Amino acid sequence: MNRNQSSPENKSVYFDMQADFGITKHMGGRKATRELIELCHIQKSQRILEVGCGIGATACYLAEDAGCQVIGVDLSAEMVARSKERARRHGLEARVEFRVADAQNLPFEEGVFDAVIDESVTAFVPEKPKALSEYRRVAKPGGYIGLNEVTWTKTPDPDMAKYMSLIMANADFLPPKGWKELLEGCGLREIEVRNYPFNARSQYLEELRQLDFGEYLRAWRRFFTQSFTNPVYRQFVKELASAPRNIFKFMSSIGYGLYVGKK
Repeated sequence: MNRNQSSPENKSVYFDMQADFGITKHMGGRKATRELIELCHIQKSQRILEVGCGIGATACYLAEDAGCQVIGVDLSAEMVARSKERARRHGLEARVEFRVADAQNLPFEEGVFDAVIDESVTAFVPEKPKALSEYRRVAKPGGYIGLNEVTWTKTPDPDMAKYMSLIMANADFLPPKGWKELLEGCGLREIEVRNYPFNARSQYLEELRQLDFGEYLRAWRRFFTQSFTNPVYRQFVKELASAPRNIFKFMSSIGYGLYVGKK
């Protein structure tokens, strides 16, 4: 997909909207997060970096349930602010830190994290090999890099792929081979790949488990309210509804994969 298909302003709008109504999502939800923790051999008291922390749900889960020290980074200052508020509400400020940072230029020294993870993030990064090299650089020798990314399960229809790229901030999804080659290309070893089909019902239930029900309802209530009152939201919904068949084509063409390698 051509990076120029979507302007930086459109990309900003996509993520700014998510920060505003308070939901970021990744395929497989909390179930996939637990499996990624297992594959990366994440243990209590380890130091973990989450790239693209969004609203901080996974970082806080790692700190609270897995007992880790976590740093979450995101390009969006609004997302970082939401993450900090989540950590404060859960009493996790001593174990979780959030910063604004770019996946392609991480502000950390070499070899400081036991694991580096991301969930539906690297698909949005313009220079993926550079990002993977950064993940590897900041991981300790013997540390793990783990990705959960949307995966093409069949060759996408060109019009549908272009449409979804525009709607989803120019995301560049890859087939399983492409994601695996990224890990191999940055020098990781013992690579493990697990691929899963997309299931709308399961995805919805996993999203409910990731947030408390009240938070989930408040977020979607704001989305629907803003869709009627905010011109930015209205334009996004208009574009989304312009080709509904493409949405169903997209859902039938994707799954998600867990891609893990060792430094």
